[in-house]
Amino acid sequence: MSTFFSQTNMLLMSVWSCFFGQDEEDGTEMGEGDEWMQGKTLIKPLDQLDLTEAELKEEFTRILTANNPHAPQNIVRYSFKERSYKPISSVDQLAVHFVLEGNLLHQDSDEARRQRAKQGLPEGRYDFQSTHAAGGEDAGDVEEGGGEERADSVESKVGKKEQKITNQFNFSERASQTLNNPLRERGCQTEPPPRANFSATANQWEIYDVYLEVLQKQEKNKEKAKAVPKKDDDKGKKKMMLVETQSDDITKVAKVAKIIERMVNQNTFDDIAQDFKYFEDASDEYREQEGTLLPLWKFQYDKAKRLSVTALSILTPLFPPDDFTKQGRGMLVFYSLKNSTFPEYIYPTTSGILCLDIHKHLPYLVAVGFYDGCVAVYNLKEETLQPIYKSTAKSGKHTDPVWQVKWQKDDMDNNHNFFSVSSDGRVVSWTLVKNELVFTDIIKLSLAGAVSEGPEGVQLPIMACGTSFDFHKQIDYLFLVGTEEGKIHKCSKAYSSQFLETYNAHNMAVDAVKWNHFHTKVFISCSSDWTVKIWDHTIKTPMFTFDLNASVGDVAWSPYSSTVFAAVTTDGKVHTFDLSINKYEAICQQPVVAKKKTKLTHIEFNPVYPIIIVGDDRGYVTSLKLSPNLRKKPKEKKGQELPKGPEVEIAKMEKLLSLLREPENSNA
Repeated sequence: MSTFFSQTNMLLMSVWSCFFGQDEEDGTEMGEGDEWMQGKTLIKPLDQLDLTEAELKEEFTRILTANNPHAPQNIVRYSFKERSYKPISSVDQLAVHFVLEGNLLHQDSDEARRQRAKQGLPEGRYDFQSTHAAGGEDAGDVEEGGGEERADSVESKVGKKEQKITNQFNFSERASQTLNNPLRERGCQTEPPPRANFSATANQWEIYDVYLEVLQKQEKNKEKAKAVPKKDDDKGKKKMMLVETQSDDITKVAKVAKIIERMVNQNTFDDIAQDFKYFEDASDEYREQEGTLLPLWKFQYDKAKRLSVTALSILTPLFPPDDFTKQGRGMLVFYSLKNSTFPEYIYPTTSGILCLDIHKHLPYLVAVGFYDGCVAVYNLKEETLQPIYKSTAKSGKHTDPVWQVKWQKDDMDNNHNFFSVSSDGRVVSWTLVKNELVFTDIIKLSLAGAVSEGPEGVQLPIMACGTSFDFHKQIDYLFLVGTEEGKIHKCSKAYSSQFLETYNAHNMAVDAVKWNHFHTKVFISCSSDWTVKIWDHTIKTPMFTFDLNASVGDVAWSPYSSTVFAAVTTDGKVHTFDLSINKYEAICQQPVVAKKKTKLTHIEFNPVYPIIIVGDDRGYVTSLKLSPNLRKKPKEKKGQELPKGPEVEIAKMEKLLSLLREPENSNA
């Protein structure tokens, strides 16, 4: 440390002698009176400076960075995206102070060979041992050393200087060298979007002229639509619809608008959607044998407010006129749970629709029955609002209202067919052959012992009025027909002249008759005489009879249990029964309409979700969720697995029927 200070003092002294020392020429010492010294600051040695010990020990920190102080900081480039000049954040900080090209050559390169040939060095790899070895003794020593040795060891032995390749750079240890990541520049250049200036003036007469042009285009489109030849009516209607859609610009965004409408409705009715998926009535734990119905969506169409719901199929309500004596227009409407405020499809009709059925395998085919006796088939894939098939007087249409239609399996020629029943007493099979409906009378319902006199004294049988029918789930040829006189006939497709069995079921018209989904012998019926009856088709008397204190509009079996069914009455109530829990009364009786005069007309179970839908005579369709007690299943005990499947449901119903059959068997 002392050495450092002494050297520093010497350096300062030399500076002092250089600037403020003796004059080399005359040897005189410059004094304070010299003119050139006036006003100048003198530099003194450290030992002559008046500095305290604290000032001497004070440390000054200087931070060295890799940034180039001379690098520009205000470089800007044009951004096509923002259409303005933007400063560049990253600037190259590399500063090159010295560049020298090296003179090293690879020993195997052509240039190295030429230099060795010029200097007279041997060909091949440059070897210090082979070129600088002196004498055989030294070479032998090298061989005894066992392999190549370092050049410095050979030099020490030989005593001759070797040709060293000088290092053209400053030497530094390899451990202190670090790899600097190379700077990479990434840029993107795009073409600016085309722009154009538009300017126009708008005034009253120009707006008027534009409206006139639009009206003229519409009139031309109508004239083109009328000019279509009348040979192909359906094609003409399709073309007319296409022309109308092309003229209407809003149809271009119809699909997008439909999706947005569903999104808005799902956000609006989000609480109902949450209840539909997750809500379970916790109060059922405190009620052993009772359940409730939770109202969900309510489907309503303004143009069908005064029409009555006459048929339901998940989810397709029908709206014929409310007063059957004053028949007018009808409507076929398709709803979706994704949008309960407006129908997905709307098909207006000139006559009221009383029934419908959707094909199981081809859900876009819908068969309907009209009040005027016609039957028709609609194809939802077609753009036209007219049915693709419709019966006429020439093709055997019914003479009275059609009360029910049912799709059946395809015939031997793979033609689709369905059945219909009407008040004219005919059960007809309709086959879709090419472009027409071909009918076949299956059976005519006649009253036993009732005849009427025809022309020339001929006695004609009086026909019964069919109101409902249903086909067996497993036996294809077997079906039941309910009549307006209160009787139920068991019929077969193979016999067109007689009934297999007749049941004196009700005192008034049979509104519905349906086979059980699981048990092959059980069916249910309901009537306007306030009763719901459950039958075994091998026994003429009912197994169960329930009085609901009001006219029963419809009844339906549940798809998940053989003992659960529901019925609707004209007093606005839904009655839900589970025979395995209570054989005497309903486990749920709940009104689902706000107005007392509203009558419920139809009910249907959803085959997948635990909900039901009901329709009333004011054009509303209401969806209801069943509480856990209404779809209760036996609890599994620990270590015990309960059997599942249709066999279990059949056994449940068979157990109930066996209790009722035992007295009859003992008397026999």
